Amino acid sequence: MPRVHRAVVQAAAVAAFCGAGASLSHAEDWKRFLGSEGNSTSTEQEAPPIRWDDQTNVRWKAELPGDGVSSPIVVDDKVFVTSYSGYGTGGENEEMEDLKRHLTCYDAASGEQLWSKTVDAVLPEDPYRPPGVTAHGYASHTPASDGQRVFAFFGKTGIIAFDLQGNELWRQSVGTGSGPERWGSAASPIVYQSGDQTMVIVTASEESESMFAFDAATGKQAWKTEAGDFQGTWSTPTLVKADGRTDLVISVPGEVWGLNPESGKLRWYSRGVTDSTASASAVGVDGVVYAVGGRSGDAVAVRAGGKGDVNDSQVVWDAKIPGRFASPIVHQGHLYVFSGGVLSCYDAQSGDRVGQKRLDASRADGGAQADGGSPPGEDRGRRGGRGGGGGFGDRRSMEYATPVLAGGNLYVVHPGGDFFVVRATPEMELLATNHLTDPTGFSASPAVSQGRLYLRSGKTLYCVADSGE
Repeated sequence: MPRVHRAVVQAAAVAAFCGAGASLSHAEDWKRFLGSEGNSTSTEQEAPPIRWDDQTNVRWKAELPGDGVSSPIVVDDKVFVTSYSGYGTGGENEEMEDLKRHLTCYDAASGEQLWSKTVDAVLPEDPYRPPGVTAHGYASHTPASDGQRVFAFFGKTGIIAFDLQGNELWRQSVGTGSGPERWGSAASPIVYQSGDQTMVIVTASEESESMFAFDAATGKQAWKTEAGDFQGTWSTPTLVKADGRTDLVISVPGEVWGLNPESGKLRWYSRGVTDSTASASAVGVDGVVYAVGGRSGDAVAVRAGGKGDVNDSQVVWDAKIPGRFASPIVHQGHLYVFSGGVLSCYDAQSGDRVGQKRLDASRADGGAQADGGSPPGEDRGRRGGRGGGGGFGDRRSMEYATPVLAGGNLYVVHPGGDFFVVRATPEMELLATNHLTDPTGFSASPAVSQGRLYLRSGKTLYCVADSGE
């Protein structure tokens, strides 16, 4: 019997949902992890600058109230980012009881802090010790927004909804459990909208081996799906349109699942990344789902919109595509993946590699590799290897960030503070190598809005924009 049939426990959807749907958002908003469409692609005509450094084209930078590796989002000319403080920051005599989470809002144009909310942690948390939590800390989940509200997921502390002015609207627990390794959780929430129905969907793999949906306005639970194979899943789900419907797609260890976003029920499944963990998020473009991210290099492309076991009917190709944490980017018939200091290009129709380019860091703290294997700093001797000895030194060698596509160029983040701008063609012409001096490293994926590039280091938020703007 297929493993997914044994694992997935379906839950009935709530018959009615409360509250009105969100208003139309600005076209330039970047409302969730990997952008509003979940594919790390900006559709704006105005692109960020190609060159910047500590003195050039940094419009503003703002100190965050704590540490973290979550990515910024941009909604209604505001930037939202999460962080943590009090424990696991490298200070002396830190106690878990002092752990706090923060959601902070900045003016997108000026960097002025508009508000910051602090949340006490639900304890006990996973301890700050290697391997695992030391590599990413306690603010790894990127917030999401429906244009009216911002949803911050803090693991065992739950999912909390705020309005854009910082008023708490509701909070819900999704469990307080831990996986066997106690590596902490990292999957980010996403928003599903259909008509006047708006839900926030949370993957609580570590907390309860479950996926939840909550009404965005009220916080009322809409559905819950339990599955043992969520354990080991750090990937963020995405929404893929195909055959006149929308599938909720997630990469889990060994498989790709397509669920009904309105009920949480499984619609289809296929083979996927064969590792015992799933860290990179699958992306969907033109109805095709691309799942990469295994240390073994197994990757798959599968058409959404199927039913049941779609291995024979919907799988487009299987390929060897080395990767670990960064999600792929699809552009003009090609698939781009960054791993081990190497940017690779593949034919999106066949999975065949058509190009590869090593992006050398300007400093030795990155340790980029040419073989596309496990990222530097990863503990290779343990299941899934979530990182080593703790502190920001490790985060300057952990390639968590996914590049972003804007203006036909790929903006690639190296954790040590180098940023490569590469033409998104099979030749992958290197246009610029930029550097920001920041000892806390860059593990967050960028956000793009109105020609501005937002970069988050461990403790600082940067806005990169043309100085002539």
